[in-house]
Amino acid sequence: MKHTRDKNLIAGLDVGTSKVLVVVGERHEDGRVEIIASGAHPARGLKRGIVVDIETTAHSIQHAIEAAELMVGAPLHKVHVGIAGAHIRGINSHGNVAIHHSEVSARDVDRVLDAARAVAIPTDQQVLHVFEQEFILDRQDGIRYPVGMTGVRLDARVHIVTAAVPAVQCLEKCAEHSGLEVEGLVLEQYASALAVLSDDDLDRGVCLLDIGAGSADLAVFRKGAIQHTRSFETVSGDVVTNHLALWLRTSSFHAEELKIRHGAALVEIVPGQETVEVPSGGGRAASKLSRQNLAAEIRRCYEYFFELVATELHESGWDEALGAGFVLTGGGAKMPGAIELAEEFFHAPVRLGLPTGLDGPSEVITNPAYATGAGLVAYAAQETATVRPPWYARRRTSAVDAPLWNRLRGWFAGHF
Repeated sequence: MKHTRDKNLIAGLDVGTSKVLVVVGERHEDGRVEIIASGAHPARGLKRGIVVDIETTAHSIQHAIEAAELMVGAPLHKVHVGIAGAHIRGINSHGNVAIHHSEVSARDVDRVLDAARAVAIPTDQQVLHVFEQEFILDRQDGIRYPVGMTGVRLDARVHIVTAAVPAVQCLEKCAEHSGLEVEGLVLEQYASALAVLSDDDLDRGVCLLDIGAGSADLAVFRKGAIQHTRSFETVSGDVVTNHLALWLRTSSFHAEELKIRHGAALVEIVPGQETVEVPSGGGRAASKLSRQNLAAEIRRCYEYFFELVATELHESGWDEALGAGFVLTGGGAKMPGAIELAEEFFHAPVRLGLPTGLDGPSEVITNPAYATGAGLVAYAAQETATVRPPWYARRRTSAVDAPLWNRLRGWFAGHF
């Protein structure tokens, strides 16, 4: 028999390349949701965000879950799981229908969304989300919820996110082998956005960069909706580590230690006379390295990433639509000087993305590495709410649409 408290627990599972993170929230009788625990364990069995060893990954998940359960004092059975990686695809689509009785009904909204979803998807991909961007009624655009309005033709613009079928299946099996039931899969940069972006960011235009160990993920939001997504596997925390290992002729383990303990993305913030020891293999003596030289090499890696982002934004047409600038989150955003370097590179406002408006342990709400986990709890809390607003009933996919987004942010602002 389940514990009474167990029914009120909400868990988000972020299976990263370097760490498995679990964030747990508890729903109170008044509807308020509070972050109450987290668990972490080094990840094994993943490469660039993709599961390559199910049993090993499941073992890592089990350890992270057990750490969270120890803090909670109750077992965890269900989770919402984040998914990311270069196998993720995002496309914008458009559909239109004729209004049967002049006034737009919920059925008309469902029909136009079905029309917008009717795009060819490769057989090795499956639809993960269909995000509503806007509705257009008789050429009047920017409409977020057209029910009750009068017109002849209704159009819908949506952003469809797909994921590789094998990647999805492997991730689900890992969770199931850990004794967990997967309640939903959520695009990681979208989950992170739920935790770190404001309504002003969403409306004015913002580019979220979620820098993880195995991949770096981009999402553009404007006019309250997600507009563009992209994942990069050639840039990540591990890519920086591996580059340093080759450059310094040392192991990846030692390169990671140097990066975390002594690294920076700006030479200017590192004292000029400081040096660090670089361990060498084969019994050779350690060598000395200037911290400024280390920072210069790390800067090159981050500049390469920012160049890829700038190219992607330019080619997709979103480089001139980011009134709120950029938000960097994920473990890679913690690199000293990364925010300042991004501002210098993009000539735009840049800030660190931390979970905002959340009440919980400091290791969660002050750490960008937990943004995805916190966002998964926010997403799951609304998905599993006992009492839902009337606009929720018309949603037939795992999509979180533009009107839901704004109401969700308001709902959490009033309850955390």
